[in-house]
Amino acid sequence: MTIVASKVEFITDALSHWAAEKPDDEALTYGDVRLSWGQWYDRVRRVAGGLAARGIGHGGRVAFLDKNHPACLEVSLGAGMLGAANAVINWRLAGDELDYVINDSGATVLFVGAELLPAIESIRDRLSAVTDVIVVGGDADDYEAFLADATPRDRDPAVTADDLWLVMYSSGTTGRPKGVMLSHRNLVAHTANVASLWPFEAGDRNLVAMPLFHVGGTSYAMFGVWAGAPSTMTREPDPASLFAAFAAGVTHAFLVPAVISGVFAAGDKAVAALSGVKYLIYGAAPMPLPLLRKALAAWPDMRFVQVYGQTEVAGVITALTPEAHRDDTRPERLGSAGTLIPGAEMRVVDPATGEDVQPGQTGEFWFRSDQRMIGYLNRQADTEETIVAGGWLRTGDIGHVDDGGFLFISDRVKDMIISGGENIYSPEVERVLVEHPAVAEVAVIGIPDDHWGESVKAVVVAEPGQAVTEEELVSFARERLAGYKCPRSVDVIEELPRNPSGKILKRELRKPYWQGRDRQV
Repeated sequence: MTIVASKVEFITDALSHWAAEKPDDEALTYGDVRLSWGQWYDRVRRVAGGLAARGIGHGGRVAFLDKNHPACLEVSLGAGMLGAANAVINWRLAGDELDYVINDSGATVLFVGAELLPAIESIRDRLSAVTDVIVVGGDADDYEAFLADATPRDRDPAVTADDLWLVMYSSGTTGRPKGVMLSHRNLVAHTANVASLWPFEAGDRNLVAMPLFHVGGTSYAMFGVWAGAPSTMTREPDPASLFAAFAAGVTHAFLVPAVISGVFAAGDKAVAALSGVKYLIYGAAPMPLPLLRKALAAWPDMRFVQVYGQTEVAGVITALTPEAHRDDTRPERLGSAGTLIPGAEMRVVDPATGEDVQPGQTGEFWFRSDQRMIGYLNRQADTEETIVAGGWLRTGDIGHVDDGGFLFISDRVKDMIISGGENIYSPEVERVLVEHPAVAEVAVIGIPDDHWGESVKAVVVAEPGQAVTEEELVSFARERLAGYKCPRSVDVIEELPRNPSGKILKRELRKPYWQGRDRQV
């Protein structure tokens, strides 16, 4: 099961190939919905026609807000055929985050799941650029009628591989999410470069369970399309949905470590349910070594692949192979992020000088690849800070490379926390908490969490004469932020540690929690 990569400029080239090659074979299953390759390609072409009828053309923008649903991929692929881009919105955003992101995306057509429609209705008057809202699913479903009324349309010949195709929002260093702009070339390069790490054979089935608003969802979904392998999509990665998918014959799955931890917590039957999986890909957050060793022992025939990357490189940039996972001669490499994937270059750079460090020394990882993003939407300064001379992408991750080319990540330049696979920038949380009338100063840090990898902690200095409790601040944050960004614990102290220039020393705040750990992030 393969496709000639050199002939693929767009992911829809692969989709049309399989639609012609095996139109009646299963392509995608979602609940009770089963789509063949021919049916799925027809739906994508109808999305293109329906969007064109609503004025979407080259350079246009649409947005999609829902939990996992086939319509999300259809809208992305269909918009791309017109030279337009889909901004896939994190459905967990709350408060003013949601309208900020939709407005920032520039979308004029918004697809929203029926379950999320009340959130849109509450901010509809603030979405001035949105002319059409199309409801997906539920009793108020507009989407199927939108498809039925549309005239199927082929790709516009003016579309190029370098056109903007997807906007994926990541946490922002300045307190607001940043739109990462990815082109067709970025996604095709990513799919081609990574596909050999977990090849598909006849009879294999892919699981698309991670949220599609992440590259771990949308980029991973492309591997099934590329290989012509059927995919099972779950609305959420909840235990019932996952175990049903494994029972239906899933052989390839990407999961975050927190979900793998949940499998063991669910007991022996849950562990046994995964015994038919050939490739278990994991990433988006470090896997605690005790959990990884437990998984390797529980599934001795399973091929594990750890992936490391960023939205800014469309997904994966290094990987720890199945062979490296079971190499007893170099057990320390289980704590690494693996080696470079094909088609990528790497530098390890002193972030202060911009000069390469000596082999084995610690520095910031810089990458160069066709996978590298176009830039940040509406953020020229941020783009110039991240993409530097020569086309190198600064990751903000600090570490070293061993004698075999294996990357070890030890710290972050950026003030970022990874909890359950979600990136959280401390300034986003601090921006909200400092608005509380009893808070004078706040520093947000990540502390170790055996289930989530890291959890969010706020360290607060109260206003003179004011008192504030953990419960009060957590509740305050939950009204204004996505739940996963909210602090799980709060310490109230007299004074924050600072250096002579007045900068808060977060490393000093983190130190007591990370002592004795094999990594500091």
